[in-house]
Amino acid sequence: MADPLPDSEVERVVVITAHPDDVDFGVAGTVSTWTAAGIEVTYCVCTDGQAGGFDDELHRDRIPDIRRAEQRTAAARAGVDDVRFLGYVDGELQVGTALVRDISRVIRDVRPQRVVTHSPERDWQFLGRSHPDHMAAGEATVRAVYPAARNPYAFPELRAAGLQAWTVHDVWLLGHPTSSHAVDITDTFELKLAAILAHESQHPDPAQIEPRMRGFLGANAVRHALPEGRLAEAFFVVRIL
Repeated sequence: MADPLPDSEVERVVVITAHPDDVDFGVAGTVSTWTAAGIEVTYCVCTDGQAGGFDDELHRDRIPDIRRAEQRTAAARAGVDDVRFLGYVDGELQVGTALVRDISRVIRDVRPQRVVTHSPERDWQFLGRSHPDHMAAGEATVRAVYPAARNPYAFPELRAAGLQAWTVHDVWLLGHPTSSHAVDITDTFELKLAAILAHESQHPDPAQIEPRMRGFLGANAVRHALPEGRLAEAFFVVRIL
């Protein structure tokens, strides 16, 4: 646990999540503050969300395209125009060489000072955070950050393709059993809400999203001693350097 690198020292961030919409529920408010400050943010989504949705009339083979389009729309609402999809299957994400290499490729290409991803540790108090795909994406990302992306001799095919080793300064974990850092997103909450609502295929009752998020984010703010009435996204921060 450590204080994060100051935002003034951050030029690029990569957010790596398991499914379309994970980034928006988890960090879109914070991302909106970063992009407004001129920080470049890239999204890397590991799966196409094939197991998501609620409409039995919708042909399942259309889901990947729908969810990719929704994620691009949501990203734009948070000021992000670089969205990358790794194309793995929802519900089948496994930590392995291929996934670590694919994530390392993105890290070496973007060269971020900060990476945001899911916690690889299960939260028994709120099991919904600990979807197996979330934990797999988080574990693979941590392995990519240390040591694969920074080791010039790991995945020589990446180096042969011109992707040189890169060291990430800090990792922010979503859905960790504890949190060490909070970002006040009161002023960007409406952007976060708009990003979440872009995922129309996932919300049978969209009217419930706003009160649910206000309650959750308000509790984060209270937990981190922010002033009354504020809203916050919370993270467990790991400082690498």
